[in-house]
Amino acid sequence: MLLDLREIIEVPGKSVEFKCELDAAELLNESIRAYKSAPIAEGRVFNAAGILTLEGTLSADMTCVCDRCGKEFDSVKLMNLSAFISDGESDDPEAFVLEGDSLDISETLSTLFILDMETKFLCSEDCKGLCSKCGADLNLGPCGCRKEIDPRLAVLEQLLDK
Repeated sequence: MLLDLREIIEVPGKSVEFKCELDAAELLNESIRAYKSAPIAEGRVFNAAGILTLEGTLSADMTCVCDRCGKEFDSVKLMNLSAFISDGESDDPEAFVLEGDSLDISETLSTLFILDMETKFLCSEDCKGLCSKCGADLNLGPCGCRKEIDPRLAVLEQLLDK
């Protein structure tokens, strides 16, 4: 979706409002199983002393997979949006570039959403994950596996067994 910014590019103090529904299929990855509804962003692009700035909020209601235990869980992501928009002459690598007098708002919002994504999706902060030997869910309790002893200390273990 192209957002026409022609009216505000040369007029400090002006702004253009936006409300955009993102394509959920483009935002899926191995940790995000599905979206309950399409992510929605709303806000404005405003001209502050000749500098175009995007600000707003984005919300997404997702079904995710825990990176430690593999269970599915629901998660809601609410994020504040903030980005600078350039006409292409700026050297700022973090600025989004205009296409003529327009901004591809869908692409910009998708990029901001992906960059703000968590590096690990966890069902809870204290998720214990799975046992590396037997695969048991350690959140349900300890498994029956014996702790692995450092091979350098195996001789000492033999002394304890006697």
